[in-house]
Amino acid sequence: MTTYALLLRGINVGRNRRIGMADLRSLLTGEGYQGVATLLQSGNVVLATDRPRRELRDAVETAIEKRFGMRVDVILRDRDELAAVVAHNPLRDVAHDGSRYAVCFLDEPLTTPLDTLLSGIDPAGDRFAAKGSELYVWCPHGLSKSPVMTALSKRTNGPSATVRNWNTAEKLLSMMDGVPAGTTS
Repeated sequence: MTTYALLLRGINVGRNRRIGMADLRSLLTGEGYQGVATLLQSGNVVLATDRPRRELRDAVETAIEKRFGMRVDVILRDRDELAAVVAHNPLRDVAHDGSRYAVCFLDEPLTTPLDTLLSGIDPAGDRFAAKGSELYVWCPHGLSKSPVMTALSKRTNGPSATVRNWNTAEKLLSMMDGVPAGTTS
């Protein structure tokens, strides 16, 4: 079996697109996945399965749409991929607060270089880097005040993406390794 982190895009952010984590765990357990656990309320799931990656993603997206009546993009990382994201950590020299350090998980690598996507904006102290299907952004003034995060959120073309702060990425990896990761819900 392979252990995956499932990162659901755009749920529980405002009043719309709400999915209770207990309901999500129940759905995924009922679909036959093993060791289903969630972290926080923002659509972070860890589970184990023998299903191939693409089949897993499609099956989970379909099950969510059928049960909750909304289309939700699911971005997957297996344990080794998430460990590589955490180990890479290209901004470790400046990112000293995990709540202000974000990882944008993409469905596939960018086809346009990150510098090109962000040309013309003043990063105002933000630092950023890209590797493969991840973008790393240090937002010293917070994610909501970040010009880089604002510019990336307005991007309308390219692969599907979802953002998690560094603390969440590390906790998900700990969950995948079977180490207690703090509050699960």
